[in-house]
Amino acid sequence: MSPEVVPWFHAATGTYSYLVCDPQTQIAAIVDPVLDFDVRSARRSTLFADALIAHAHEKKLKVEWILETHAHADHLSAGAYLREELGAKLAIGAGIVGVQKHFAPLFGFEADFAADGSQFDTLFHDGDAFALGGIAARVLATPGHTGDGVCYVIGDAAFVGDTMFAPDVGTARCDFPGGDARTLYRSIARILALPQETRLFLAHDYPPQGRAPKAETTIAAQRGGNAHLAKSEDEYVAMREERDATLAVPNLLLPAVQYNIRGGRPPPPDANGTAYLKLPLDVV
Repeated sequence: MSPEVVPWFHAATGTYSYLVCDPQTQIAAIVDPVLDFDVRSARRSTLFADALIAHAHEKKLKVEWILETHAHADHLSAGAYLREELGAKLAIGAGIVGVQKHFAPLFGFEADFAADGSQFDTLFHDGDAFALGGIAARVLATPGHTGDGVCYVIGDAAFVGDTMFAPDVGTARCDFPGGDARTLYRSIARILALPQETRLFLAHDYPPQGRAPKAETTIAAQRGGNAHLAKSEDEYVAMREERDATLAVPNLLLPAVQYNIRGGRPPPPDANGTAYLKLPLDVV
């Protein structure tokens, strides 16, 4: 079955969020929602998330799931906000526990921070099944970019997060903690084993000059022309590791990771009533 998929592009971070629904039941999910964040002032806003809510209300959709493909390093998540506003369940891959255990000490999280994924309603494991109304859905664990990556296969649509990009751009970096190029190569092979007509929805696109960003591609297009995948596994690993060594740290990595591993929530406030995000010096 084919869900209806509406992409929403967050220009400031180059991120695609998706509103996905079963057209028969109007049951919906939101994938990878973005919270607006001005890094210069450290101010948050919900304009982008509120537009998703308004669209869901206009179309009379019942949003049951907020689905995170991983703990993103390029934007703050609006997952917790949408969970409260819409009464939806917030879900991520079970690998988030390892990500939390790595980063909580780095950022000096409070002693009672629970690095067990309990900030989310559901932790999905590889092969887990769920439903979006009358449309069957399942989870593929796709680590490699990070340790917690998952792909959501909902009917004939697959939401691949940062595992791969449009065919002419290639695949994701693997130099974050828990990332591994060989693991990503094998995760992508699992995605490419889906039926060739499967629609792939991307978390980002970084188009070459002259091409507009696009949210969607197909398994067939990726099999036939992904710029990074016409290689053996060993060749891919060598290419990916060499390329990753030249890449800059993402602009929002430090605020985004410490916010997102909390399920899209800020740290608890200090005694003065203000919450603070931390910048560890000379570590990253």
